[in-house]
Amino acid sequence: MRSIILIISAFCVFLISCKTDQSKSQKAKKNKEPWMLGFEKTDINPIMKSDSTYIFLDPIHKKEVQWQRADVFNPGAIVRNDTVFLLFRAEDNPDAILGERTSRIGLSYSTDGINFTKYPKPVLFPDNDEFAKWDQPGGIEDPRITEMPDGSYVMLYTSWNNDIARLSSATSKDLKNWTKQGPVFEEAHGGKFLDIWSKSGSMVTELINGRLIAKRINGKYQMYWGELYVNLAQSEDGVNWVPTLNQNNEPLHVFEPTLNEFDSHLTEPGPPALYTDNGILLLYNGKNLSGEGATTKYPEGTYCGGQVLFDKNDPTKFIKRLETPFICPSLPHEVSGQYKAGTTFIEGLVYFKDKWFLYYGTADSMVGLAIKE
Repeated sequence: MRSIILIISAFCVFLISCKTDQSKSQKAKKNKEPWMLGFEKTDINPIMKSDSTYIFLDPIHKKEVQWQRADVFNPGAIVRNDTVFLLFRAEDNPDAILGERTSRIGLSYSTDGINFTKYPKPVLFPDNDEFAKWDQPGGIEDPRITEMPDGSYVMLYTSWNNDIARLSSATSKDLKNWTKQGPVFEEAHGGKFLDIWSKSGSMVTELINGRLIAKRINGKYQMYWGELYVNLAQSEDGVNWVPTLNQNNEPLHVFEPTLNEFDSHLTEPGPPALYTDNGILLLYNGKNLSGEGATTKYPEGTYCGGQVLFDKNDPTKFIKRLETPFICPSLPHEVSGQYKAGTTFIEGLVYFKDKWFLYYGTADSMVGLAIKE
């Protein structure tokens, strides 16, 4: 991947393109977009890997499992007490194929944002509870973490029962003890969307005193969600959500894939979106198609990170899409592992020590880090 770093001031953002030539870099700075975030991958990468030494007593099968043995990836991130906390997805069985392992959510912390210490046990996992029908046997996947105005936390994650993926929520006051709240669309529109495929909830946040806090717009919290398309939903509490519908009473697609580009297959929300003076900035995961409609600029099936801007007063209103991905697989561990087509799957974003830290999954196997100065 070739990189260009564009420098901006507070509340403005930068773009990294895919070039390393210095003269081209200087030329690109003249054409910078003032609303884009730009990142550089750290020299220490990956920053987190699987580890078979972590043991957990599975409450369902009543036996000990090596819950981090296969893969550790796709983390959500939050800052608390001058410390970065990662809530990462861990899978147990390396012999099971993609999508058929059990996922649990682990917790780790760091005072420098790079070197993390893991808690010994997962903090959210499938259990013999009322949510078992949603969470078993696939588990709990891909968390995004948001701080609410009262200082509590909401985790938006995927419940996977090997049949239908359902976007679910959990709440916590300390990041370690979580209470499951169930599928976020369970009651919306009379339960119409309970059994639709739903993933990847990105709540709109605002940077306040160095922390990203959930932001109400027009009196309600806003969430971008979806996998193939980016949709929108609103909430009174950040836990139970109501999808925004089109004239056919189906989820309104506020952003869609672009044929013959890096996001030709799907556009999937990444970390919590950012409310800025220029608009709402959503960092998303774009996947290239395989076959007709794909671009030849990137390998087929590759996941790269993109950026799109929406109106700050109307979250449904598309303003502009960044034509070039700002992060793509380029390191050996990003094009190997469980997903060999290549993945830089972005999910965790924090403002820490006057820098932006972006945490991402690499090939569904490890955790990577990119930083914007």
